[in-house]
Amino acid sequence: MSDTIQAAAQAPFSILFVDDDELSRNHFARAVRDDFHVHLAHGADEALAVLNEFGPEIAVLVTDFRMPGRDGGHLLREVAGTYPQIVRILVTAYADKDMLLQTFNTGDLFRIIEKPLRMEAVREVLKQAVARYAERETRQQRLLAMDETLAFLAHELNTPLAAISLFARSVENDVAQEYDPQRQKEIGAAASSMLNNAQYCLTLISSFWATVHKSGGQQAALGGALREVKATRLVATLLDSYPFAGSQREWIDVDVKGDFLVYAMPNCVALVLSSLMSNALRALDGCAAPSLRIEVVSEPEPEIRLRDNGPGIAPEVKARLLLDPVTTHAGNGGHGMGMIFCNRIMQSSGGGLRIESTVGEGTTVTMRFPNFTGRMHGASGEHAPERATPPESKAPGADRH
Repeated sequence: MSDTIQAAAQAPFSILFVDDDELSRNHFARAVRDDFHVHLAHGADEALAVLNEFGPEIAVLVTDFRMPGRDGGHLLREVAGTYPQIVRILVTAYADKDMLLQTFNTGDLFRIIEKPLRMEAVREVLKQAVARYAERETRQQRLLAMDETLAFLAHELNTPLAAISLFARSVENDVAQEYDPQRQKEIGAAASSMLNNAQYCLTLISSFWATVHKSGGQQAALGGALREVKATRLVATLLDSYPFAGSQREWIDVDVKGDFLVYAMPNCVALVLSSLMSNALRALDGCAAPSLRIEVVSEPEPEIRLRDNGPGIAPEVKARLLLDPVTTHAGNGGHGMGMIFCNRIMQSSGGGLRIESTVGEGTTVTMRFPNFTGRMHGASGEHAPERATPPESKAPGADRH
């Protein structure tokens, strides 16, 4: 695995420690810096400024209670409302039980630690807090993935169902001019059935979508729309979480030639990446020396490429993979919709899939991404200083007809 992928997969979570006493801040930083990256702040205002800049990478907030100006309780409550994913810990030297109870209830605290700090115990609490943060992040990512996928499917289903409704209504209105009374009745009944079923599906989609958003999906979608996810992070997360069988993980090598940001529907893109890797691993099953190389490239265009040395795909099958429901795995339950669905997801964000294959030599599937000026150059993952605002995605299905 490349250094960039390792860094993406293993980068420590950040801790924000807030205390008006400089000696306490320095002592805390020295004690935990081997395990965590630490941000320091001397008060609530500075802490909020740090969160405004580094919020997405901060997993745990540890704050003293007694500080000049706004105290730790005020900071905890504000962070609970603005950054609910951050795990919050209160440090205090005071035994005011009513104050602690009020702060615990309103700030949604993970732990209360008493001064003087015993750093061995603090490190253990921080490890538990980071584990809690990772659990929350995993749950949030699953909600985002579901929300984004539902949004895509709702759009894809609405278009053909609306077309069916219009066609059915047209048939129902025009059939009287073409057929005898009995045939008119049969076709009219079929058209009515088409119309009723299409309208039922449209209503079901609308109702289900509204229910998901009412129960919190909308907040997840808004949060996902603002995230910027590195391509290397998507690859690292997939390799870390994929349920490999046997020695499959050993078949995979990662080559990072340049990182970039994935702006649109990152969780849907992650699903595409997972699906393509599953296809490649299935194709490699039984090969004498299986190899799958995942390349992350930023120049001349941002792409993720999956190269396998499997049996390849016949030209007549390859020509139809992104257009028709065709599969090379029908015996294993394949139905041929996977590649079409993956391509539609990539097209919805202004990209697409490209398939190159030679029978007996292998297959390369390329995930193409829109070329925004804000992508990162080089394997170091550094950002370009300016970023263009991504244009609105082309609607799924815009070039289908």
